[in-house]
Amino acid sequence: MIAKSIVIAALLAASLSAQNQPQLPFPDLVSPLKATPGCLGVETARTASGKMVIFAWFEDKKAALRWYNSEMHQQLVKMAGPPDPSHVPLAGIADDSGPILAIASLTLSNQPPKGFPLPVSQIAIELYQPLPGGVFVGGRFAPNSVKVPGMRDFSPPPAK
Repeated sequence: MIAKSIVIAALLAASLSAQNQPQLPFPDLVSPLKATPGCLGVETARTASGKMVIFAWFEDKKAALRWYNSEMHQQLVKMAGPPDPSHVPLAGIADDSGPILAIASLTLSNQPPKGFPLPVSQIAIELYQPLPGGVFVGGRFAPNSVKVPGMRDFSPPPAK
């Protein structure tokens, strides 16, 4: 399962080419992510340390599973070899979990690690959920549709 996650994360993060990043030989995954029912938004970034990152917000576990079970994602899973029959996606997440942020990150290197087909030094897929609280002025990093209890808006009122 780890190898599949690594390949999927690599393809997700590398799809930044669809967002005006350097061209890489991977498919556009940002558009299919955005088109997944229950996907609340997608952002891409390149960090100061060189990681390419995709942030994808899902309204809940069902929405994240829609992406997981989508044709595009399953094609990526198959590229990594036969599926692991014992793997249950998102098994540790409650069905009524609320919003989920999936972060896929990848750092390119000059050559692939021994026995690995991609020239990367780091790949990860991580899942997070919002905590109550926070503040914003004029907008948020997360889409407005991501509901966060206790989030305070200090934005000035619109001009009349």
